[in-house]
Amino acid sequence: MNIVVVGLSHKTAPVEVREKLSIPTPQMEAALAHLCSYPHIEEATILSTCNRLEVYVVVSETEQGVREVTQFLAEHGKIPVHQLRPYLFILLHQDAVMHLMRVSAGLDSLVLGEGQILAQVKHTHKVGQQYNSIKRILNHLFKQAITAGKRVRTETSIGTGAVSISSAAVELAQIKVQNLAACRIAILGAGKMSRLVVQHLLSKGATQICIVNRSLEGARELAQQFKDVELKLHTLTEMMQVVTSSELVFTATAATDPLLDRAKLEACLEPHQPLQLFDISVPRNVHSDVNELPNVQVFNVDDLKAVVAQNQESRRRMAMEAEGILEEEVEAFESWWRSLETVSTISSLRDKVEAIRAQELEKALSRLGSEFGEKHQEVVEALTRGIVNKILHEPMVQLRAQQDIETRRHAMQTLRMLFNLEATSNEQYG
Repeated sequence: MNIVVVGLSHKTAPVEVREKLSIPTPQMEAALAHLCSYPHIEEATILSTCNRLEVYVVVSETEQGVREVTQFLAEHGKIPVHQLRPYLFILLHQDAVMHLMRVSAGLDSLVLGEGQILAQVKHTHKVGQQYNSIKRILNHLFKQAITAGKRVRTETSIGTGAVSISSAAVELAQIKVQNLAACRIAILGAGKMSRLVVQHLLSKGATQICIVNRSLEGARELAQQFKDVELKLHTLTEMMQVVTSSELVFTATAATDPLLDRAKLEACLEPHQPLQLFDISVPRNVHSDVNELPNVQVFNVDDLKAVVAQNQESRRRMAMEAEGILEEEVEAFESWWRSLETVSTISSLRDKVEAIRAQELEKALSRLGSEFGEKHQEVVEALTRGIVNKILHEPMVQLRAQQDIETRRHAMQTLRMLFNLEATSNEQYG
């Protein structure tokens, strides 16, 4: 078996590609079932966020497994494989393990050290368990990665003051307008990202904020968290009215199709009315054709990079501390993986040697006859067990300790061949 991650992120693909491959939670069960139906994929789970879509799999044959995941992504995103491939990254075993650790710790995020990703990794683990696509190996890997993410946040200061996508959007808005307190602001959506937008807007002095949400109940739940201010609440039926009476609009909904496009805005906006849209959703809530409107500016998650870069340098130094923690967690997982790989070979060898010992002991005792006392039989039994244990001890220790995967696998194959151990599917972890 091998662990593989195939995916794309803000580092490898623009938002217009990422949004095509985004998989919302309601579609996850079908997506995981589809993945696990491929012949070389044994376990699978999918991490889908606004900045990444990553498929983690355990495969019985690496090259075929990678091909199957790539095919799945191409079909899901309705993008031909040859067009999709340049945007994908593929990581195998140790690299895949370290990548998930870094993702969980926020070290691979657009905003270095951001905290939201750890909750998303936990959600990915939970969903994979719920739909039975995560089994022994990915279960252990995700548990280790979640531990790593928690350790980095508690043992380093990388998360201190670390901005989120939401706060980066608010910072960008402040750069564009200078005085947020004087602006009429609308926020589409009432989820976690919208809550963070409200929080950061209030900290910058904004006071005129409207929340537009599919359900009024969801908008009320968000407003309950900010009892000191009056947030105006609206449903989606009032969306265009609210948008056109605003100067800044933040969009952060889970909608899979754009909520705003050129035609809708053109029909409602005055000819020279300025409007700035900050779209932090993937898939995007604002259609790209809105950019064609002369007085409307649209910013998406990829436009936040310049803002984020200003905050990166101090946290980059902190990230060096975090890398040491991750190395420890990777080694802990590798140690478990080595034991998993070697346990069946060791067990088969012990079973074979024990069968030989018991058979030869029985022959010897039968030759000695019934006059050979029970006490003497116990001594001989202990003697033969001791010899077997001492002969096997050193090879077993060396096999477990071997850190190089290929060397270890070659040693196990040699053992199976030399001792004619019957290879079973359970021991084919290599």
